[in-house]
This record gives sequence, C-alpha cells and structure tokens, in this order.
Amino acid sequence: MAKGNNQKLKLLYLTKIFMEKTDEEHRLTLSEITSRLNAYEVNADRKTLYLDFDELRHFGLDIKKEQEGRTAVYYLASRDFELAELKLLVDSVQSAKFITEKKSRALIKKLEALVSEYEARQLHRNVIISGRVKTMNESILINVDRIHAAINNNRQIAFKYFQWTPNKKREYRHDGKTYVISPWHMVWDDENYYLIAYDAEAGIIKHYRVDKMMKIEELDEKRKGQKKLKELDIAAYSKRLFGMFSGEPERVTLECEDHMAGVIIDRFGKDTMMIRRNNGRFTASVDVIPSDQFLGWIIGMNGGIKVTGPETVVGKLKEMLQKQAEMYG
Repeated sequence: MAKGNNQKLKLLYLTKIFMEKTDEEHRLTLSEITSRLNAYEVNADRKTLYLDFDELRHFGLDIKKEQEGRTAVYYLASRDFELAELKLLVDSVQSAKFITEKKSRALIKKLEALVSEYEARQLHRNVIISGRVKTMNESILINVDRIHAAINNNRQIAFKYFQWTPNKKREYRHDGKTYVISPWHMVWDDENYYLIAYDAEAGIIKHYRVDKMMKIEELDEKRKGQKKLKELDIAAYSKRLFGMFSGEPERVTLECEDHMAGVIIDRFGKDTMMIRRNNGRFTASVDVIPSDQFLGWIIGMNGGIKVTGPETVVGKLKEMLQKQAEMYG
C-alpha cells in the first residue's frame, strides 16, 4: 500500500478524529476511522491501527473499545473537561459583563473545541448572548493581563480613566489626567472586574472598574502601600463597598423579617451577627458603606429589611424616600 502524503501526521490526525468525532454516544468502526484518515491523505490498516491506539493510550488518551453486535467500535471515553463543567464555564463567560459580546463568542467557540462536535451542539444551544448588557471595551482582557503582569512584577501602573456621556461617547475623567497607582488585587463584584490599588498621592486605597481603564502602562517604580494592603481583608472590603461605591464604613443595624435571613447571609456572610426576636423578625449588624447603592438595596427589599441605626443612615434613607415620593408625585 502506498503511503499517503501526510503519513508522518498519522497520530495527530487520529487524535483529531477521536476528539472531534467520538464520545460515549458516538463511536467509530475501524473502517470508518480508516476512511476518515484517508480523507486526510493518511493510509492505515487494521494491524497498524491497533498499534496506533496503544500509542495514544500510552500518551494519555482514554480510547475505549466496545462491541456493537459483532462489530468493534472505538471512542474517546474521557477528556480534560466534563460536559457539565464546560456548560458551567460557558454560562460564566456569557453572563460576565466585563467580557464583550464578540470576545464571549470567541471564547465559547474555543470551549466547544474541548468536546466532540456532537456535545459542542449542546453547548451552543445554551448560548444566549444577544441583548445582554456587555462591556463595549474590547481591550478588557488585555487590561486584565497587563494588570496581573504589573502585580507579579511588583510595579506601579499608569492609565487613563473614562466615563460615558449621554451621547454614548467615551470621555476621560479629570480632563484626561494620567492616573498613577500601585495595583494589588483584582475583584469580580456585581458582574464587573475591579482593581484594588493604593494611591500614594492621596495616601488611601482606591478601586477602579477595569473595563473603564485605557492605555495601561507598567512603570519602572515599585509598588507602594504594602503595609496598608497587607492589613486589608479583601472579602470584607468588597462586602462593605456594596457595588464598589466608595465612602467610610459604618456599623449599620437592620431589622429583618425571618425569611430575609438567606438574603443577609448571601450578602454579608454567615459570620454576620444576627439576633432572633419574638415577632417573626431578627436584627443584624453589618459593616457597610451607606452609599445610595446600599440604601436603594434596602428599599428594594419592600419592607423586609429596615434600617434602625445609626440615625445618620436612617436620615439619609428618609431623604431618599422623600425625594422619590416628590419625583413621582
């Protein structure tokens, strides 16, 4: 038998066939495998295929043989990722606001390549991206990579920070000022990526939306603020910020209906101080920055959660409600 033009690539094409064309529900006979190899200009016979399968198994591919009647069939039984795991990753990619719609589709296409073409269809059926609110900053993944590189290299970064205008144009904040900060941590909060950093000029810890950062450059200067960041509890910091709005944290007391226990635990954690009362309610004490975002969250609970202290926060909530009442007559 004359050798095919791609005979040296035989094991690679065999791997491709098993990866793309087989799974537990879809198997191939020796004849079908041979035919597919021929399509790649690779020749094979029964005896050499047995040896090839053994080589691939030795390499780590989980190639199984089963009988369907009197015919032997072969397939790839396991992979690095289970289908359920990939569905989870697909859901995460498509729901992440910080990844653009274009990049979401590209990433999901790559995830589909990790299973057979038949299982990939199941992933494709789960993809619902159109109409989702996604970031419009195509450089988001490059931003994340550059920030992580600066953190690993213990270097400061410089960047521009923008906001959107009513005519949907990007506008640099502070008249195009170049921000220079020391990056320390990346946090994914409320479906957005944030950078937690130290601002040496102001002497405080700040955070920035990564998708609103542009022209990021790694500087030669080493990072500052190590002592402050070492003392920072990132999880507690994120919980206090409530939507990453800045301000001074306060101990706020909440009176909640019993069915709100899960809401409190989900938001503030199981370590939250919660005291049962006799009227189907309980009180909870939380450390939080009482921003408009937090107060709006309280209002959204429709009476299930009530702020009882301190008076300054209660006053801010009353003012917000009064303003809303006046706005809607």
